[in-house]
Amino acid sequence: MSSFFAPTVDWAALAPVLVVLGAGVVGVLVEAFVPARARRATQLTLALAALVGAFVAIAVLWHTVRTEGGRSVLGGAYQLDGFGASVQAVVVVLAAVAVLVIADRSAAGQDAFAPSAAAVPGTPYEDLAQRRGLEQTEVFPLTLFATGGMMIFPAAGDLLTMFVALEVLSLPLYVLTATARRRRLLSQEASFKYFLLGAFASALFLFGTALLYGAAGSVKITDLGQALGQAASGPDGVGAMALVGALFVLAGLLFKVGAAPFHLWTPDVYQGAPTPVTGFMAACTKAAAFGAMIRVLVVVGAGMRAGLPDAYDGLVVALWAAAIASMVVGTVVSLLQVDMKRILGYSAVAHTGFILVGVVGMLAAADGDALGSALSSLVFYLLAYGLAVVGAFAVVTLVRETSSSTARAEQLVGASGATAPEPGASPAAPTADEAPVVLGEATHLSQWVGLGRRSPWLAALFSLFLLSMAGIPLTAGFVAKFGVFSSAVAGGSWVLALVGVLASAVAVFFYVRIIVLMYFTSPEEGEGADAVTALRPRAPVLVALVLCAAGVLGLGVFPSSVLGLLG
Repeated sequence: MSSFFAPTVDWAALAPVLVVLGAGVVGVLVEAFVPARARRATQLTLALAALVGAFVAIAVLWHTVRTEGGRSVLGGAYQLDGFGASVQAVVVVLAAVAVLVIADRSAAGQDAFAPSAAAVPGTPYEDLAQRRGLEQTEVFPLTLFATGGMMIFPAAGDLLTMFVALEVLSLPLYVLTATARRRRLLSQEASFKYFLLGAFASALFLFGTALLYGAAGSVKITDLGQALGQAASGPDGVGAMALVGALFVLAGLLFKVGAAPFHLWTPDVYQGAPTPVTGFMAACTKAAAFGAMIRVLVVVGAGMRAGLPDAYDGLVVALWAAAIASMVVGTVVSLLQVDMKRILGYSAVAHTGFILVGVVGMLAAADGDALGSALSSLVFYLLAYGLAVVGAFAVVTLVRETSSSTARAEQLVGASGATAPEPGASPAAPTADEAPVVLGEATHLSQWVGLGRRSPWLAALFSLFLLSMAGIPLTAGFVAKFGVFSSAVAGGSWVLALVGVLASAVAVFFYVRIIVLMYFTSPEEGEGADAVTALRPRAPVLVALVLCAAGVLGLGVFPSSVLGLLG
Protein backbone atom coordinates (compact mmCIF):
# COMPACT_ATOMS: atom_id res chain seq x y z
CA MET A 1 0.00 0.00 0.00
CA SER A 2 1.55 3.27 -1.10
CA SER A 3 2.03 6.05 1.42
CA PHE A 4 0.51 9.47 1.02
CA PHE A 5 2.83 12.43 1.37
CA ALA A 6 1.14 15.75 2.03
CA PRO A 7 2.48 18.49 -0.22
CA THR A 8 4.48 21.29 1.34
CA VAL A 9 2.89 24.65 0.58
CA ASP A 10 4.65 27.97 1.07
CA TRP A 11 1.64 29.79 2.46
CA ALA A 12 3.62 32.98 3.03
CA ALA A 13 4.28 33.33 -0.71
CA LEU A 14 0.57 32.89 -1.37
CA ALA A 15 -0.47 35.38 1.32
CA PRO A 16 -1.23 38.37 -0.96
CA VAL A 17 -3.55 36.31 -3.15
CA LEU A 18 -5.15 34.51 -0.21
CA VAL A 19 -5.96 37.78 1.52
CA VAL A 20 -7.81 39.13 -1.52
CA LEU A 21 -9.65 35.93 -2.43
CA GLY A 22 -10.45 35.22 1.22
CA ALA A 23 -11.95 38.69 1.57
CA GLY A 24 -14.04 38.00 -1.54
CA VAL A 25 -15.46 34.88 0.11
CA VAL A 26 -16.18 36.83 3.30
CA GLY A 27 -17.88 39.48 1.13
CA VAL A 28 -20.28 36.85 -0.18
CA LEU A 29 -21.14 35.90 3.41
CA VAL A 30 -21.65 39.58 4.22
CA GLU A 31 -24.35 39.70 1.56
CA ALA A 32 -26.15 36.86 3.29
CA PHE A 33 -25.86 37.80 6.97
CA VAL A 34 -25.21 41.55 7.38
CA PRO A 35 -28.30 43.83 7.49
CA ALA A 36 -28.90 45.86 4.36
CA ARG A 37 -28.36 49.21 6.07
CA ALA A 38 -24.80 48.28 7.09
CA ARG A 39 -23.91 46.14 4.09
CA ARG A 40 -22.38 48.81 1.88
CA ALA A 41 -20.06 50.24 4.52
CA THR A 42 -19.00 46.74 5.54
CA GLN A 43 -18.23 45.68 1.99
CA LEU A 44 -16.24 48.83 1.24
CA THR A 45 -14.22 48.53 4.44
CA LEU A 46 -13.56 44.85 3.80
CA ALA A 47 -12.46 45.43 0.19
CA LEU A 48 -10.09 48.28 1.05
CA ALA A 49 -8.68 46.41 4.05
CA ALA A 50 -8.03 43.33 1.90
CA LEU A 51 -6.25 45.32 -0.81
CA VAL A 52 -4.14 47.22 1.73
CA GLY A 53 -3.34 43.94 3.46
CA ALA A 54 -2.30 42.37 0.17
CA PHE A 55 -0.01 45.30 -0.56
CA VAL A 56 1.56 45.01 2.90
CA ALA A 57 2.08 41.28 2.33
CA ILE A 58 3.81 41.98 -1.00
CA ALA A 59 6.01 44.59 0.69
CA VAL A 60 6.98 42.12 3.41
CA LEU A 61 7.85 39.48 0.80
CA TRP A 62 9.69 41.96 -1.44
CA HIS A 63 13.09 41.81 0.25
CA THR A 64 13.03 38.02 0.45
CA VAL A 65 11.96 37.69 -3.16
CA ARG A 66 14.66 40.03 -4.43
CA THR A 67 17.47 38.45 -2.38
CA GLU A 68 16.49 34.79 -2.87
CA GLY A 69 15.60 35.17 -6.53
CA GLY A 70 11.98 34.16 -6.11
CA ARG A 71 9.92 31.35 -4.69
CA SER A 72 8.38 28.38 -6.48
CA VAL A 73 5.09 27.24 -4.96
CA LEU A 74 2.89 24.20 -5.62
CA GLY A 75 5.40 22.41 -7.78
CA GLY A 76 6.13 25.45 -9.90
CA ALA A 77 2.50 26.28 -10.65
CA TYR A 78 2.94 29.63 -8.91
CA GLN A 79 6.12 31.69 -9.24
CA LEU A 80 6.68 34.63 -6.93
CA ASP A 81 9.70 36.56 -8.20
CA GLY A 82 10.62 40.21 -8.51
CA PHE A 83 8.69 40.75 -11.71
CA GLY A 84 5.58 38.90 -10.54
CA ALA A 85 5.55 40.71 -7.20
CA SER A 86 5.94 44.11 -8.87
CA VAL A 87 3.02 43.46 -11.24
CA GLN A 88 0.93 42.23 -8.31
CA ALA A 89 1.74 45.44 -6.42
CA VAL A 90 0.66 47.51 -9.43
CA VAL A 91 -2.62 45.58 -9.70
CA VAL A 92 -3.36 45.95 -5.99
CA VAL A 93 -2.65 49.71 -5.96
CA LEU A 94 -4.79 50.35 -9.03
CA ALA A 95 -7.58 48.11 -7.72
CA ALA A 96 -7.66 50.01 -4.42
CA VAL A 97 -8.02 53.33 -6.22
CA ALA A 98 -10.68 51.84 -8.52
CA VAL A 99 -12.66 50.54 -5.53
CA LEU A 100 -12.82 54.10 -4.20
CA VAL A 101 -14.38 55.19 -7.49
CA ILE A 102 -16.76 52.21 -7.45
CA ALA A 103 -17.91 53.23 -3.96
CA ASP A 104 -18.86 56.77 -5.02
CA ARG A 105 -22.51 57.83 -4.80
CA SER A 106 -24.36 60.98 -5.72
CA ALA A 107 -25.95 63.29 -3.17
CA ALA A 108 -29.21 61.40 -3.72
CA GLY A 109 -27.53 58.14 -2.68
CA GLN A 110 -27.35 56.60 -6.17
CA ASP A 111 -24.28 54.76 -7.39
CA ALA A 112 -23.36 53.61 -10.89
CA PHE A 113 -24.96 50.18 -10.54
CA ALA A 114 -28.50 49.01 -11.26
CA PRO A 115 -30.64 48.18 -8.22
CA SER A 116 -31.42 44.82 -9.83
CA ALA A 117 -29.01 43.89 -12.58
CA ALA A 118 -30.99 40.80 -13.60
CA ALA A 119 -34.18 42.78 -14.26
CA VAL A 120 -35.25 43.36 -17.83
CA PRO A 121 -34.86 47.10 -18.58
CA GLY A 122 -38.11 49.03 -18.48
CA THR A 123 -40.14 46.36 -16.70
CA PRO A 124 -42.27 46.92 -13.56
CA TYR A 125 -39.83 44.72 -11.64
CA GLU A 126 -37.00 47.17 -12.36
CA ASP A 127 -39.21 50.12 -11.39
CA LEU A 128 -40.08 48.39 -8.12
CA ALA A 129 -36.41 47.79 -7.34
CA GLN A 130 -35.68 51.45 -7.98
CA ARG A 131 -38.50 52.66 -5.73
CA ARG A 132 -37.34 50.42 -2.91
CA GLY A 133 -33.78 51.75 -3.21
CA LEU A 134 -32.08 48.37 -3.61
CA GLU A 135 -28.29 48.39 -3.87
CA GLN A 136 -25.97 45.93 -5.59
CA THR A 137 -23.19 45.71 -3.01
CA GLU A 138 -22.15 42.39 -4.55
CA VAL A 139 -19.92 44.46 -6.83
CA PHE A 140 -17.29 44.61 -4.07
CA PRO A 141 -16.70 40.85 -3.68
CA LEU A 142 -16.87 40.49 -7.47
CA THR A 143 -14.14 43.11 -7.75
CA LEU A 144 -12.05 41.24 -5.18
CA PHE A 145 -12.43 37.93 -7.03
CA ALA A 146 -11.38 39.61 -10.29
CA THR A 147 -8.40 41.21 -8.53
CA GLY A 148 -7.37 37.84 -7.09
CA GLY A 149 -7.35 36.32 -10.57
CA MET A 150 -5.34 39.28 -11.83
CA MET A 151 -2.75 38.68 -9.11
CA ILE A 152 -2.38 35.00 -10.02
CA PHE A 153 -2.20 35.71 -13.76
CA PRO A 154 1.31 37.25 -13.94
CA ALA A 155 2.68 34.84 -11.31
CA ALA A 156 1.46 31.62 -12.96
CA GLY A 157 4.24 29.13 -13.54
CA ASP A 158 2.40 26.95 -16.04
CA LEU A 159 -0.16 27.55 -18.75
CA LEU A 160 -2.98 25.66 -17.02
CA THR A 161 -2.68 27.81 -13.89
CA MET A 162 -2.59 30.82 -16.15
CA PHE A 163 -5.80 29.69 -17.85
CA VAL A 164 -7.54 29.23 -14.48
CA ALA A 165 -6.43 32.73 -13.47
CA LEU A 166 -7.71 34.05 -16.79
CA GLU A 167 -11.17 32.65 -16.08
CA VAL A 168 -11.18 33.79 -12.44
CA LEU A 169 -10.48 37.38 -13.48
CA SER A 170 -12.79 37.33 -16.50
CA LEU A 171 -16.03 35.88 -15.14
CA PRO A 172 -16.62 38.62 -12.52
CA LEU A 173 -15.89 41.25 -15.17
CA TYR A 174 -18.56 39.79 -17.47
CA VAL A 175 -21.09 40.24 -14.66
CA LEU A 176 -19.90 43.69 -13.62
CA THR A 177 -20.12 44.93 -17.19
CA ALA A 178 -23.87 44.23 -17.25
CA THR A 179 -24.71 46.10 -14.04
CA ALA A 180 -24.85 49.73 -15.23
CA ARG A 181 -27.69 51.75 -13.67
CA ARG A 182 -28.19 53.78 -16.85
CA ARG A 183 -28.14 52.68 -20.49
CA ARG A 184 -29.20 49.24 -19.34
CA LEU A 185 -29.59 47.68 -22.78
CA LEU A 186 -26.20 49.01 -23.87
CA SER A 187 -24.65 47.58 -20.71
CA GLN A 188 -26.15 44.14 -21.22
CA GLU A 189 -25.16 44.13 -24.88
CA ALA A 190 -21.59 45.02 -23.92
CA SER A 191 -21.52 42.22 -21.35
CA PHE A 192 -22.76 39.65 -23.85
CA LYS A 193 -20.24 40.76 -26.46
CA TYR A 194 -17.43 40.66 -23.90
CA PHE A 195 -18.46 37.19 -22.74
CA LEU A 196 -18.81 35.77 -26.25
CA LEU A 197 -15.53 37.11 -27.56
CA GLY A 198 -13.82 36.22 -24.28
CA ALA A 199 -14.94 32.62 -24.72
CA PHE A 200 -13.32 32.49 -28.15
CA ALA A 201 -10.12 34.00 -26.72
CA SER A 202 -10.08 31.40 -23.94
CA ALA A 203 -10.52 28.64 -26.52
CA LEU A 204 -7.57 29.97 -28.51
CA PHE A 205 -5.47 30.01 -25.36
CA LEU A 206 -6.37 26.38 -24.62
CA PHE A 207 -5.67 25.28 -28.20
CA GLY A 208 -2.28 26.95 -28.03
CA THR A 209 -1.56 25.28 -24.69
CA ALA A 210 -2.35 21.88 -26.19
CA LEU A 211 -0.06 22.49 -29.18
CA LEU A 212 2.80 23.68 -26.98
CA TYR A 213 2.35 20.60 -24.82
CA GLY A 214 2.57 18.47 -27.94
CA ALA A 215 5.74 20.25 -29.04
CA ALA A 216 7.51 20.34 -25.67
CA GLY A 217 5.83 17.66 -23.55
CA SER A 218 5.01 20.02 -20.67
CA VAL A 219 2.83 22.99 -19.80
CA LYS A 220 5.28 24.47 -17.28
CA ILE A 221 6.71 27.65 -18.70
CA THR A 222 10.30 26.88 -17.67
CA ASP A 223 10.08 23.37 -19.13
CA LEU A 224 8.65 24.84 -22.34
CA GLY A 225 11.66 27.13 -22.68
CA GLN A 226 14.13 24.29 -22.13
CA ALA A 227 12.34 21.91 -24.49
CA LEU A 228 12.01 24.48 -27.26
CA GLY A 229 15.69 25.35 -26.87
CA GLN A 230 16.54 21.73 -27.74
CA ALA A 231 13.81 21.28 -30.36
CA ALA A 232 16.22 21.66 -33.29
CA SER A 233 17.36 18.06 -32.79
CA GLY A 234 13.80 16.77 -32.42
CA PRO A 235 11.40 15.38 -35.02
CA ASP A 236 10.23 17.37 -38.01
CA GLY A 237 7.23 19.62 -37.54
CA VAL A 238 7.99 20.54 -33.93
CA GLY A 239 8.93 24.09 -34.94
CA ALA A 240 5.67 24.66 -36.81
CA MET A 241 3.63 23.18 -33.95
CA ALA A 242 5.45 25.35 -31.41
CA LEU A 243 4.96 28.49 -33.50
CA VAL A 244 1.24 27.89 -34.02
CA GLY A 245 0.79 27.06 -30.34
CA ALA A 246 2.66 30.19 -29.24
CA LEU A 247 0.60 32.32 -31.62
CA PHE A 248 -2.66 30.89 -30.25
CA VAL A 249 -1.60 31.56 -26.66
CA LEU A 250 -0.47 35.04 -27.70
CA ALA A 251 -3.83 35.68 -29.38
CA GLY A 252 -5.67 34.85 -26.16
CA LEU A 253 -3.46 37.26 -24.23
CA LEU A 254 -3.69 39.97 -26.88
CA PHE A 255 -7.47 39.83 -26.52
CA LYS A 256 -7.24 40.56 -22.80
CA VAL A 257 -4.93 43.54 -23.34
CA GLY A 258 -7.15 44.86 -26.15
CA ALA A 259 -4.58 44.80 -28.95
CA ALA A 260 -5.58 45.05 -32.61
CA PRO A 261 -6.98 43.06 -34.36
CA PHE A 262 -8.46 41.60 -31.14
CA HIS A 263 -9.66 45.00 -29.91
CA LEU A 264 -13.21 45.10 -31.26
CA TRP A 265 -14.75 44.48 -27.84
CA THR A 266 -12.83 47.32 -26.18
CA PRO A 267 -14.75 50.48 -27.22
CA ASP A 268 -18.17 48.83 -26.89
CA VAL A 269 -17.46 47.36 -23.46
CA TYR A 270 -15.81 50.56 -22.23
CA GLN A 271 -18.89 52.51 -23.31
CA GLY A 272 -21.53 50.10 -21.99
CA ALA A 273 -20.01 49.07 -18.67
CA PRO A 274 -20.49 51.16 -15.52
CA THR A 275 -17.83 53.85 -15.72
CA PRO A 276 -16.07 52.86 -12.45
CA VAL A 277 -15.85 49.28 -13.73
CA THR A 278 -14.48 50.57 -17.02
CA GLY A 279 -11.64 52.30 -15.17
CA PHE A 280 -10.97 49.14 -13.17
CA MET A 281 -10.82 47.02 -16.33
CA ALA A 282 -8.72 49.51 -18.29
CA ALA A 283 -6.04 49.68 -15.60
CA CYS A 284 -5.94 46.36 -13.75
CA THR A 285 -6.80 43.90 -16.51
CA LYS A 286 -4.22 45.42 -18.82
CA ALA A 287 -1.52 45.26 -16.13
CA ALA A 288 -2.28 41.64 -15.25
CA ALA A 289 -2.56 40.45 -18.87
CA PHE A 290 0.67 42.12 -19.91
CA GLY A 291 2.37 40.59 -16.87
CA ALA A 292 1.26 37.13 -17.99
CA MET A 293 2.27 37.82 -21.59
CA ILE A 294 5.72 38.99 -20.59
CA ARG A 295 6.27 35.96 -18.35
CA VAL A 296 5.46 33.62 -21.24
CA LEU A 297 7.41 35.49 -23.89
CA VAL A 298 10.59 35.89 -21.84
CA VAL A 299 10.97 32.14 -21.36
CA VAL A 300 9.32 30.74 -24.49
CA GLY A 301 10.89 33.43 -26.69
CA ALA A 302 14.37 32.65 -25.38
CA GLY A 303 13.84 28.93 -26.01
CA MET A 304 12.61 29.54 -29.54
CA ARG A 305 15.48 31.87 -30.29
CA ALA A 306 17.98 29.18 -29.24
CA GLY A 307 16.35 26.09 -30.74
CA LEU A 308 13.82 27.28 -33.33
CA PRO A 309 15.07 30.55 -34.83
CA ASP A 310 12.56 30.51 -37.68
CA ALA A 311 9.64 30.09 -35.27
CA TYR A 312 11.10 32.88 -33.12
CA ASP A 313 11.23 35.21 -36.13
CA GLY A 314 7.57 34.43 -36.84
CA LEU A 315 6.67 35.25 -33.22
CA VAL A 316 8.47 38.59 -33.43
CA VAL A 317 6.72 39.42 -36.71
CA ALA A 318 3.36 38.76 -35.04
CA LEU A 319 4.26 41.11 -32.19
CA TRP A 320 5.39 43.79 -34.65
CA ALA A 321 2.11 43.48 -36.55
CA ALA A 322 0.02 43.69 -33.37
CA ALA A 323 1.99 46.68 -32.08
CA ILE A 324 1.75 48.68 -35.31
CA ALA A 325 -1.91 47.80 -35.87
CA SER A 326 -2.80 48.78 -32.30
CA MET A 327 -1.01 52.12 -32.50
CA VAL A 328 -2.46 53.02 -35.89
CA VAL A 329 -6.02 51.83 -35.25
CA GLY A 330 -6.19 53.25 -31.74
CA THR A 331 -4.84 56.63 -32.77
CA VAL A 332 -6.67 57.12 -36.06
CA VAL A 333 -10.08 55.87 -34.94
CA SER A 334 -9.91 57.99 -31.77
CA LEU A 335 -9.85 61.06 -33.99
CA LEU A 336 -13.32 60.14 -35.31
CA GLN A 337 -15.06 59.50 -31.99
CA VAL A 338 -17.46 61.89 -30.25
CA ASP A 339 -18.20 59.81 -27.13
CA MET A 340 -15.74 60.32 -24.28
CA LYS A 341 -15.72 56.69 -23.16
CA ARG A 342 -15.14 55.44 -26.70
CA ILE A 343 -12.30 57.93 -27.10
CA LEU A 344 -10.66 56.55 -23.98
CA GLY A 345 -11.39 53.03 -25.24
CA TYR A 346 -9.55 53.54 -28.52
CA SER A 347 -6.86 55.41 -26.60
CA ALA A 348 -6.42 52.20 -24.56
CA VAL A 349 -5.87 50.30 -27.83
CA ALA A 350 -3.16 52.78 -28.83
CA HIS A 351 -1.46 52.46 -25.43
CA THR A 352 -1.51 48.70 -25.83
CA GLY A 353 0.52 49.21 -28.99
CA PHE A 354 2.99 51.44 -27.15
CA ILE A 355 3.48 48.78 -24.48
CA LEU A 356 3.96 46.12 -27.17
CA VAL A 357 6.81 48.23 -28.51
CA GLY A 358 8.50 47.74 -25.15
CA VAL A 359 7.70 44.01 -25.23
CA VAL A 360 9.48 43.66 -28.58
CA GLY A 361 12.45 45.54 -27.13
CA MET A 362 12.43 43.20 -24.13
CA LEU A 363 12.59 40.12 -26.39
CA ALA A 364 15.63 41.54 -28.16
CA ALA A 365 17.47 42.34 -24.90
CA ALA A 366 21.09 41.30 -25.30
CA ASP A 367 21.90 40.59 -21.63
CA GLY A 368 20.43 40.43 -18.17
CA ASP A 369 20.89 44.12 -17.43
CA ALA A 370 19.09 45.13 -20.63
CA LEU A 371 16.29 42.68 -19.83
CA GLY A 372 15.94 44.07 -16.32
CA SER A 373 15.79 47.62 -17.64
CA ALA A 374 13.14 46.68 -20.22
CA LEU A 375 11.01 44.90 -17.60
CA SER A 376 11.26 47.90 -15.27
CA SER A 377 10.12 50.21 -18.07
CA LEU A 378 7.13 47.99 -18.83
CA VAL A 379 5.99 47.76 -15.20
CA PHE A 380 6.43 51.53 -14.84
CA TYR A 381 4.27 52.08 -17.94
CA LEU A 382 1.52 49.84 -16.54
CA LEU A 383 1.48 51.82 -13.29
CA ALA A 384 1.63 55.25 -14.95
CA TYR A 385 -1.09 54.48 -17.48
CA GLY A 386 -3.26 52.80 -14.86
CA LEU A 387 -3.24 55.83 -12.56
CA ALA A 388 -4.06 58.18 -15.44
CA VAL A 389 -6.90 56.08 -16.85
CA VAL A 390 -8.55 55.39 -13.47
CA GLY A 391 -8.40 59.11 -12.74
CA ALA A 392 -9.83 59.97 -16.15
CA PHE A 393 -12.80 57.64 -15.76
CA ALA A 394 -13.34 58.95 -12.22
CA VAL A 395 -13.79 62.42 -13.72
CA VAL A 396 -16.20 61.03 -16.34
CA THR A 397 -18.40 59.66 -13.55
CA LEU A 398 -18.80 63.19 -12.15
CA VAL A 399 -19.84 64.98 -15.36
CA ARG A 400 -23.59 64.41 -15.57
CA GLU A 401 -26.43 65.36 -17.86
CA THR A 402 -29.18 67.35 -16.16
CA SER A 403 -32.76 68.28 -16.95
CA SER A 404 -34.83 71.11 -15.48
CA SER A 405 -38.01 69.51 -16.76
CA THR A 406 -39.80 67.01 -14.56
CA ALA A 407 -41.53 65.50 -17.58
CA ARG A 408 -38.17 64.94 -19.27
CA ALA A 409 -36.79 63.41 -16.09
CA GLU A 410 -39.72 61.00 -15.94
CA GLN A 411 -39.12 59.95 -19.55
CA LEU A 412 -35.54 59.07 -18.69
CA VAL A 413 -36.20 57.55 -15.29
CA GLY A 414 -35.48 54.06 -16.54
CA ALA A 415 -31.99 55.13 -17.52
CA SER A 416 -31.31 57.50 -14.69
CA GLY A 417 -32.35 55.37 -11.76
CA ALA A 418 -34.40 58.19 -10.20
CA THR A 419 -37.59 57.52 -8.28
CA ALA A 420 -40.35 56.56 -10.68
CA PRO A 421 -43.91 57.89 -10.32
CA GLU A 422 -46.66 55.59 -9.17
CA PRO A 423 -48.57 53.84 -11.98
CA GLY A 424 -51.37 56.00 -13.28
CA ALA A 425 -50.10 59.19 -11.67
CA SER A 426 -50.01 62.22 -13.94
CA PRO A 427 -46.73 64.15 -14.19
CA ALA A 428 -46.55 67.37 -12.26
CA ALA A 429 -46.14 70.55 -14.23
CA PRO A 430 -42.60 71.95 -14.07
CA THR A 431 -42.07 75.22 -12.29
CA ALA A 432 -39.73 78.00 -13.26
CA ASP A 433 -37.59 77.69 -10.16
CA GLU A 434 -37.39 73.89 -10.26
CA ALA A 435 -33.91 72.51 -9.56
CA PRO A 436 -32.27 70.47 -12.31
CA VAL A 437 -32.54 66.70 -12.04
CA VAL A 438 -29.26 64.82 -12.42
CA LEU A 439 -29.61 62.12 -15.08
CA GLY A 440 -26.96 59.98 -16.77
CA GLU A 441 -23.33 60.70 -17.46
CA ALA A 442 -22.58 63.32 -20.10
CA THR A 443 -20.23 61.50 -22.43
CA HIS A 444 -20.75 63.37 -25.70
CA LEU A 445 -17.89 65.74 -26.49
CA SER A 446 -20.24 68.67 -27.06
CA GLN A 447 -21.43 68.33 -23.46
CA TRP A 448 -17.91 68.97 -22.15
CA VAL A 449 -17.76 72.43 -23.70
CA GLY A 450 -16.96 75.07 -21.09
CA LEU A 451 -16.34 72.57 -18.28
CA GLY A 452 -13.23 74.52 -17.37
CA ARG A 453 -15.42 77.51 -16.46
CA ARG A 454 -18.07 75.54 -14.56
CA SER A 455 -15.69 73.24 -12.66
CA PRO A 456 -12.09 74.43 -13.08
CA TRP A 457 -10.52 71.95 -10.65
CA LEU A 458 -12.25 68.96 -12.20
CA ALA A 459 -11.26 70.10 -15.69
CA ALA A 460 -7.68 70.65 -14.50
CA LEU A 461 -7.45 67.10 -13.14
CA PHE A 462 -8.89 65.66 -16.35
CA SER A 463 -6.41 67.71 -18.38
CA LEU A 464 -3.55 66.36 -16.24
CA PHE A 465 -4.59 62.77 -16.89
CA LEU A 466 -4.98 63.43 -20.63
CA LEU A 467 -1.56 65.09 -20.82
CA SER A 468 -0.01 62.12 -19.06
CA MET A 469 -1.60 59.71 -21.54
CA ALA A 470 -0.31 61.97 -24.33
CA GLY A 471 3.22 61.69 -22.92
CA ILE A 472 3.85 65.36 -22.10
CA PRO A 473 7.04 65.99 -20.04
CA LEU A 474 6.82 66.24 -16.25
CA THR A 475 4.08 63.61 -16.23
CA ALA A 476 4.42 59.88 -15.64
CA GLY A 477 3.29 59.17 -19.19
CA PHE A 478 6.36 60.88 -20.68
CA VAL A 479 8.77 58.78 -18.61
CA ALA A 480 6.81 55.63 -19.41
CA LYS A 481 6.85 56.18 -23.17
CA PHE A 482 10.49 57.21 -23.13
CA GLY A 483 11.35 53.99 -21.31
CA VAL A 484 9.59 51.57 -23.66
CA PHE A 485 10.74 53.37 -26.81
CA SER A 486 14.32 53.42 -25.51
CA SER A 487 14.26 49.68 -24.83
CA ALA A 488 12.99 49.08 -28.39
CA VAL A 489 15.80 51.19 -29.85
CA ALA A 490 18.36 49.40 -27.69
CA GLY A 491 17.05 46.10 -29.03
CA GLY A 492 17.42 47.22 -32.64
CA SER A 493 13.70 47.85 -33.26
CA TRP A 494 14.15 51.55 -33.98
CA VAL A 495 11.59 51.47 -36.81
CA LEU A 496 8.93 50.29 -34.39
CA ALA A 497 9.94 52.98 -31.93
CA LEU A 498 9.69 55.59 -34.69
CA VAL A 499 6.15 54.46 -35.50
CA GLY A 500 5.35 54.77 -31.80
CA VAL A 501 6.71 58.30 -31.63
CA LEU A 502 4.69 59.35 -34.69
CA ALA A 503 1.53 57.73 -33.30
CA SER A 504 2.10 59.53 -29.99
CA ALA A 505 2.41 62.84 -31.82
CA VAL A 506 -0.88 62.25 -33.62
CA ALA A 507 -2.55 61.12 -30.40
CA VAL A 508 -1.73 64.46 -28.80
CA PHE A 509 -4.31 66.02 -31.13
CA PHE A 510 -7.39 64.28 -29.74
CA TYR A 511 -6.20 64.74 -26.17
CA VAL A 512 -5.59 68.46 -26.69
CA ARG A 513 -8.91 68.74 -28.57
CA ILE A 514 -10.72 67.81 -25.36
CA ILE A 515 -8.75 70.37 -23.36
CA VAL A 516 -9.60 73.03 -25.94
CA LEU A 517 -13.28 72.17 -25.63
CA MET A 518 -13.16 72.49 -21.86
CA TYR A 519 -11.23 75.76 -21.66
CA PHE A 520 -11.24 77.62 -24.95
CA THR A 521 -14.67 76.96 -26.45
CA SER A 522 -17.67 79.01 -25.38
CA PRO A 523 -20.70 77.05 -24.11
CA GLU A 524 -22.85 78.57 -26.87
CA GLU A 525 -20.84 76.56 -29.41
CA GLY A 526 -21.63 73.23 -27.75
CA GLU A 527 -24.86 71.31 -28.20
CA GLY A 528 -26.43 70.56 -24.82
CA ALA A 529 -23.58 72.02 -22.77
CA ASP A 530 -26.11 74.03 -20.76
CA ALA A 531 -27.75 70.77 -19.62
CA VAL A 532 -24.58 69.42 -17.99
CA THR A 533 -23.31 69.76 -14.46
CA ALA A 534 -20.16 68.64 -12.72
CA LEU A 535 -20.98 66.95 -9.43
CA ARG A 536 -18.99 67.88 -6.36
CA PRO A 537 -16.60 64.96 -5.64
CA ARG A 538 -17.57 63.10 -2.50
CA ALA A 539 -15.02 61.56 -0.15
CA PRO A 540 -14.22 58.24 -1.92
CA VAL A 541 -13.83 59.57 -5.44
CA LEU A 542 -12.08 62.70 -4.14
CA VAL A 543 -9.44 60.53 -2.47
CA ALA A 544 -9.08 58.51 -5.68
CA LEU A 545 -8.60 61.66 -7.77
CA VAL A 546 -6.00 63.04 -5.37
CA LEU A 547 -4.08 59.74 -5.36
CA CYS A 548 -4.14 59.48 -9.16
CA ALA A 549 -3.04 63.09 -9.66
CA ALA A 550 -0.27 62.75 -7.05
CA GLY A 551 0.92 59.54 -8.69
CA VAL A 552 0.93 61.00 -12.20
CA LEU A 553 2.90 64.07 -11.11
CA GLY A 554 5.12 62.26 -8.61
CA LEU A 555 6.16 59.55 -11.05
CA GLY A 556 6.75 62.19 -13.71
CA VAL A 557 9.06 64.28 -11.52
CA PHE A 558 10.66 61.48 -9.46
CA PRO A 559 10.52 58.34 -11.64
CA SER A 560 13.59 56.81 -10.02
CA SER A 561 11.59 56.26 -6.82
CA VAL A 562 9.78 53.41 -8.59
CA LEU A 563 12.28 52.47 -11.29
CA GLY A 564 14.91 51.99 -8.61
CA LEU A 565 12.72 49.43 -6.85
CA LEU A 566 12.02 47.54 -10.06
CA GLY A 567 15.53 47.68 -11.48
